[in-house]
Amino acid sequence: MSMTSRERVLKALNFEQVDRLPRDLGGMASTGISAFAYPALVEALGLPPRLPRIHDSYQMLALPEMDVLEALGCDVVTVFWGATNAFDEPTKWHRYDFNGRLPAMVRDIKQFVNLPDGSISQPHLNCIMGLTAVVFNEEHAGQLFDISADLPKPDLKIVKKEQQESLPKDRDIKEMVELCRRVRNSTDKAVFFNGPVNTGIAIASPGGCAVWPMVCLTEPQFVAEYHGLMTEYAVKRLDLLLKEIAPYIDILMTASDDWGTQNALFAPPRIFEELFLPYLKKFNGHIKKVAPNVKRFLHSCGAIYDIIDLIIDSGFDVLNPIQWSAGGRSYKQWKDKCRGRIAMWGGGVNSQETLPFGTVQDVKREVAEVTAYLAKDSGFVFNSIHNLLAETKPEKIIAMYREASDTKRKDC
Repeated sequence: MSMTSRERVLKALNFEQVDRLPRDLGGMASTGISAFAYPALVEALGLPPRLPRIHDSYQMLALPEMDVLEALGCDVVTVFWGATNAFDEPTKWHRYDFNGRLPAMVRDIKQFVNLPDGSISQPHLNCIMGLTAVVFNEEHAGQLFDISADLPKPDLKIVKKEQQESLPKDRDIKEMVELCRRVRNSTDKAVFFNGPVNTGIAIASPGGCAVWPMVCLTEPQFVAEYHGLMTEYAVKRLDLLLKEIAPYIDILMTASDDWGTQNALFAPPRIFEELFLPYLKKFNGHIKKVAPNVKRFLHSCGAIYDIIDLIIDSGFDVLNPIQWSAGGRSYKQWKDKCRGRIAMWGGGVNSQETLPFGTVQDVKREVAEVTAYLAKDSGFVFNSIHNLLAETKPEKIIAMYREASDTKRKDC
């Protein structure tokens, strides 16, 4: 019996058998596609040309329209910081051509500044896209670390003031509720909410991946105070916004916290257990109380295999991007660790190596092999390990999704 997209995704996340493998493109900001790659994909699919709508201007990600999602068999739509791909919202988008490099649509033209050398700046993000770059970047990736200086720490009084000021206002809540309601009523696809309802704590924040892990190691009491304060206000945001939009969404972008490099963790597992797990468990527990039917989604890149058990204990329902290519573990080990305990979203093909450098046949072979195993016993939504990069050829993207569609029903 066939299922709606929403039923298919939610059953998979509940480890139930589904009629076919659920698929995603652009549900959140690490399962998307570069705006530079998007026009070629649209053309290759035989769809009418259009300007890419860039919803994440830092990573330069396109927001896939419904006809693209349908052509690739995708089951998820997104609500992303006030915008959606569930239906057209022409008044929210404005043309901008990125100094002639990419005719596109953006939410706010004024956020971009064309510099004399042809590069483009986003002053509010303190980042620049160079003449040949395809993403924006900050100096030192925004994480300058002076090894001779004292470790920088946030002023908790300022943090509290900023958190109080950032709480959603009545007007913002009303607008978000109305948008989520419209999305829910317009499609039978699963609704993925990306917005100001998240934990607010991460191993690289504040200060970056070179700073905060060291603060965690050397001043755990301060970190506990900071995480307690951030969690207090995160829970307040839940009470203000999540309880209002919960009837209209299915998956919540709960935390984005990259704990791994290509080879190892940023900090020992005990740091996660002592300084992160208690606050994540409190936050996730409150979500379960306020919105018991909404799935709690964690994005964490890198070699994080050694903390999967702790992530599960923290109360997350879904783990992404399943970067089995990092840390010397196999996709089979990742699946065996997660099986029946936490759903896997992504990991269907290596987006750092196979997609950019392999042939179409290489892509199909890897998707078939990996997906057949990850889909066993359900608990799997297909996507590549991370965003589809600017260099990714459209024929590889199409081959990836079509090969995923051939995953046998018994494996799902």
